[in-house]
Amino acid sequence: MNTLICGSLAYDTIMVFHDHFKNHILPEQIHILNVAFLVPDMRREYGGCAGNIAYNLRMIGGEPLIMATVGDDFQPYTERLERLGLSQEHVRRIPETFTAQAFITTDLADNQITAFHPGAMNYSHRNHVRDADEVSLGIVAPDGRDGMLQHAREFQEAGIPFVFDPGQGLPMFNGEELMKFVEMADYVALNDYEAQLLQERTGRKVEQLAKLVKALIVTRGAQGSEIYAGGQRHDIPCVMVNEMVDPTGCGDAYRAGLLYGIGRGLDWVTTGRLASLLGAVKIASRGGQNHHLACEELHARFKEHFGMNFEG
Repeated sequence: MNTLICGSLAYDTIMVFHDHFKNHILPEQIHILNVAFLVPDMRREYGGCAGNIAYNLRMIGGEPLIMATVGDDFQPYTERLERLGLSQEHVRRIPETFTAQAFITTDLADNQITAFHPGAMNYSHRNHVRDADEVSLGIVAPDGRDGMLQHAREFQEAGIPFVFDPGQGLPMFNGEELMKFVEMADYVALNDYEAQLLQERTGRKVEQLAKLVKALIVTRGAQGSEIYAGGQRHDIPCVMVNEMVDPTGCGDAYRAGLLYGIGRGLDWVTTGRLASLLGAVKIASRGGQNHHLACEELHARFKEHFGMNFEG
């Protein structure tokens, strides 16, 4: 059965400025800011939450089905999805729009200036959960505001369990809307900042929110993650890596592990550890979709880091 991934497909253009922004931005002139940075290094990565999650889920043997909206410039991404064997049946093209994309300029101190254009993502509500066949599990990942609201309702109406993963889209919603998402969802996945913001906007503590769903997951970077389920809190250790190359897409890799574990009925300790391992594999490479993990390596690394066999 398929896992329906509702979220964004996007291009990430990363540029490197070989100096420090602070040397070129005068604080006393910030009100008339007009600067240009020469960026000799530039690369374009394939991204978007739906693309990243699907990439990781397929890599470990899952059956992801992407639901997203894209623009007229999507052809290179189309060719990539074809090579990866990922279905585009529910990837809808919106004429006269651009595919969502982020333009990120980084200086030598890893400071970033980012501009994000949502483009076709704003039309995600044109896709409907009911149009996807043989779906047993879903996720509502960051996407257009109307699309996230609609897809959550449609998952609930169809009786399909789903993960609510607001990500960077969380600030778009008020407390009442966020409570409605939680009440409709079966699972909620957040990072530590998002968990804090969700608590502030809803007026509910994490422990209270966790009682409304089958599981609530909070990731805390190098401090690991926590899974609140069945009245218990499972502390999931972080998998240490030799070099942290790029955190972009680590959260999406983690969520792919969650979806795999949920879909196969694995216990939360195993599911959390798989998710943690995928995040570590991703952080060791640049971009959200350039890492690889063969089945044999997955089992070997799981045993190495956690001292237990992966039965998935």
